[in-house]
Amino acid sequence: MSGLFLLLAQAVVFFVTMAAIFYKRKTIGVGVFFCILGTMHFLETYLAAVFFVELPFGLISAGSTALFPGKLALCLLLYIKEDAESMRQPTYGLLAGNLLMIVLALMLRLYQPLENLPANAPGLGFVDQMGLLMIWGTLLLFIDLLALVVIYERLGKLATNTIMGRIFVSLALVLTFDQVFFFAGLHLLADAPAAAFFGGWVAKVCAAALFSGMLTLYLCYVEKSPLPTHAVADVFDRLTYRHRYEKLVKQVGRDALTGLQDRGRFDTKGPAMLQTASRSSMPASLMMIDIDRFKEINDQYGHPVGDRVLCNVATMLASVKRESDELFRYGGEEFSLLCPDLPAESAMAAAERIRAAVSSTQHADLDQPVTISIGVASFPAQAQDFATLLARADAALYQAKALGRDRVCHADLHPIQTSKERLTAGLADRGTTGAW
Repeated sequence: MSGLFLLLAQAVVFFVTMAAIFYKRKTIGVGVFFCILGTMHFLETYLAAVFFVELPFGLISAGSTALFPGKLALCLLLYIKEDAESMRQPTYGLLAGNLLMIVLALMLRLYQPLENLPANAPGLGFVDQMGLLMIWGTLLLFIDLLALVVIYERLGKLATNTIMGRIFVSLALVLTFDQVFFFAGLHLLADAPAAAFFGGWVAKVCAAALFSGMLTLYLCYVEKSPLPTHAVADVFDRLTYRHRYEKLVKQVGRDALTGLQDRGRFDTKGPAMLQTASRSSMPASLMMIDIDRFKEINDQYGHPVGDRVLCNVATMLASVKRESDELFRYGGEEFSLLCPDLPAESAMAAAERIRAAVSSTQHADLDQPVTISIGVASFPAQAQDFATLLARADAALYQAKALGRDRVCHADLHPIQTSKERLTAGLADRGTTGAW
């Protein structure tokens, strides 16, 4: 069998087998795919060090030419169809496994004397050599995968707008980088001939074209789902263990519609705010905010418009509150605002500013303004515990509603009049006294 045909057959068998196992990952688990990648890593490194095929353009290593480019292509498939976290996992597993192999081999040297078996003499030096090569290769693999994702997402799109073109550009550039640095380690540790450098690079570029074609066929005809793209700025975060945790933390405790903190967080943070205020002898205030006649908006314009009104009001509330205040969607059309270090008079002024900002906001879906009513209660004047503070703020909100809506009421203070009410009161005074 000719050397070229041998390498080609090896590459095809490797990729087709691994792609078939990857396709079955929902049934048998992606761990099977990872285990096979790990098993092949030793063979790939061993063949890269000792098995060469001579072709017209130089010496070619079966491990570096057929198996390693195929592994990169499969890792790119893992990134495209799953995520960067999944692509990262086998790399860390390989690195940890290689380090463990060297440590265990070093421990065996503590046993003396070794049994001398003529047919099977222990070659711990070979294990050391292969272990160092595998560690070096795995470290390069981590860099390779990072570069592969960046090039695929950004540079590949600049060079070509086809999927196969992007895959080829990514693989060819990364394999060129890897050939330079892995061959340096291979030459130093395994005395690989210099003739293998150029031949290996040519073969890797050809392998990039072969695997790009096979990977494209898989994406077009086997798993024909839309291919995701990610901003290059997201790639580095996606390659860390923090990503899924931070994403989960952001989702937990958030209202799905408005993105504000939800009732659960309010129930936790409200008492905590009061405890902090009590320890530091500082005031604190709570605002309960309700959108006026929201049911009429839903009934007249429909729930999709009502949802947009909720989001618009939430955005406006978030934009005018103090940086230290915390805003929550309490439920339905009601919001709550925790205001640390804010006494009663200042809280009333802040609430009036919020009310005016909301009432002046235009809503494209409506031919009428949207107003809010706000009830305010303050610690320690109106309550010594959070349950009482919440009840007093809620009572003040109902008072604002009863007085005609679009106003601010405090549990122990007079309600703030709207500009229209102040004008009406002024006209009444003029009619009575004959002067403003």
